[in-house]
Amino acid sequence: MPGEGSHLADRSGPDEAGNAVGPSPRQSDGGAAPGTVSVTGTGSAEAAPDLMVVSIGVECRAGSVEAAWERAGRSSDAVASTFRRHGVAGADIRTTGLNVRADLVWREGEGQSVTGYVAASTLTVRLHSPGSASAAISDAVGAGGNDVRLNGLELTFADDADVRARARDAAWLDALRSAEQFARLASARLGRVLSITDTVTPQAPAPLPRMQRAASMEALDVEAGETAVAVAISVVWELEV
Repeated sequence: MPGEGSHLADRSGPDEAGNAVGPSPRQSDGGAAPGTVSVTGTGSAEAAPDLMVVSIGVECRAGSVEAAWERAGRSSDAVASTFRRHGVAGADIRTTGLNVRADLVWREGEGQSVTGYVAASTLTVRLHSPGSASAAISDAVGAGGNDVRLNGLELTFADDADVRARARDAAWLDALRSAEQFARLASARLGRVLSITDTVTPQAPAPLPRMQRAASMEALDVEAGETAVAVAISVVWELEV
């Protein structure tokens, strides 16, 4: 809600004899000094993302650790090689997970037993052309076959400076509107700005891309849409009577 987190401090001062009059000079609950108004404004801006981050992995089961590890390695290499053929640079392909575990089952009267071993590997791939990412992802899934696990997609920005600046402009206007309203209610007017704090706001969840299987059943269509960047700023103004 615009203006949430706003704080208006009372003005007070000594009379001609030097005695304090009005409310005692203490800070408000929001930490604003007497004679000031402190407001937190929020704003957001949207833009088409220019970067897609894909988490894709393989999971292979076999009767021995060696066999599971070898199969997972081949599948992971096939996935990575496919992305490279689609023009993805080596610096944009990174291994972010690697593990081997026993595949355990519980049987009545026998207890827990090992039936095999599972080797898994996860790659994080950055695709700088979200509009053409569908073909690369589809081919990578095909290269890995049934071993592939597509863990998720994130739509974001290689550089969000421009969209963040627009969100900051919106947050400033939100804070200014609230501060002006509080000043009117206090029969005062806004003076100079005493401080501005850019508050870190958790990134709003990017809208999940709608993924629909094409009629040919050969590819997945990824619709990027727009991604929002949210900003919050806290501003303290001096109040003038």
